[in-house]
Amino acid sequence: MSTALADRLRRRIALTGPITVADFMLEALAHPALGYYRRAPAVGAAGDFVTAPEISQMFGELVGAWLAERWMAIGQPARIRLVELGPGRGTLLVDALRATRGVPGFHAALDLHLVEIDDTLRALQHAALASSGRQAHSHTRFEDVPDDAPLLLIANEFFDALPIRQLVRAAPGWCERMIGLADDEAFAFAVAPGPSPLARLLDASVLADPPDGAVIEVSPAALSLVHAITERIMRQRGAALIVDYGYDDSSHGDTLQAMYRHTKIGIFDRIGDSDLTAHVDIAALARAVTQAGAAVDGPTGQGDFLRALGIEQRAQALRTRATPQQAADIDSAMARLIAPDRMGTLFRVLAVRDPLTPPAPGFAVAGMTCDPSSGPMP
Repeated sequence: MSTALADRLRRRIALTGPITVADFMLEALAHPALGYYRRAPAVGAAGDFVTAPEISQMFGELVGAWLAERWMAIGQPARIRLVELGPGRGTLLVDALRATRGVPGFHAALDLHLVEIDDTLRALQHAALASSGRQAHSHTRFEDVPDDAPLLLIANEFFDALPIRQLVRAAPGWCERMIGLADDEAFAFAVAPGPSPLARLLDASVLADPPDGAVIEVSPAALSLVHAITERIMRQRGAALIVDYGYDDSSHGDTLQAMYRHTKIGIFDRIGDSDLTAHVDIAALARAVTQAGAAVDGPTGQGDFLRALGIEQRAQALRTRATPQQAADIDSAMARLIAPDRMGTLFRVLAVRDPLTPPAPGFAVAGMTCDPSSGPMP
């Protein structure tokens, strides 16, 4: 199906030549008038994807407990900036705040900041927080968040939407994969004629013995952002929690995909109407963190992380006040979040901390449990 944005991209390519996959993603997702994230909100059953906070309140509650523990681990500062990247409808923060309302001093210390480019989602986020008696500052970039206090940061399914570059193994070396036009003006992949300098970002294990035609993905945007987050944590102290679907090594191939109304479609089928994502190279993010001098916990699977934080105990506490149907819904939601064949393994969790802070809970160390008495029934 041709869209106004697809027609615009065809004209651009016809005029200036093939574009990178990153440029294609930027236009498709963030064009000021026609981009996917500049139009209708897409989170939830009526949208194109459902995130963990929308599946169950338990996810946000346990993340809230994790954040409160990190605040205590750095000495309970009187002011700390709590930042969420891409907060969706604000559900995660609302659940996190409800679960931590009994932590002495925590809420009083919080200064909330949301990084979001979509005006409609911003309005939903502020309305959700207002219902909890909280206000937040909104920004279009993380770099605009004031840098004068310790940082707690959440990035749940955020990095997967950042633009990627794709490299193809060819005779000259690693060449960039481009998007051009076929003779019938359909979008088509092409390969740049010479080696790409982006190959320097690849891990040595990838460079060892790749077959011709192998595809590898790098995200300079993701690496730049995680470096900025890490530098701030090193300056001000704090912690970051990254949750996304991805892989723990850097040898995977083409993972670029389009989702439209919960169905995977071709990436050129509904440009501007569908969500474009790519699996996150968690190993590359971890390397960027350690190269900047910070410490990482993980990566680990979302299932193991949530179990370590006490999701099974939290579910049991909710079931004690539930009807049979509600109890079944609680079990179904928990299974979706932690089962290995659902989100439990594919979704990876990585934490960033300054070297002075003890290891974070949830990563094969002594865990913590969310207060099972907090929060209303779902």
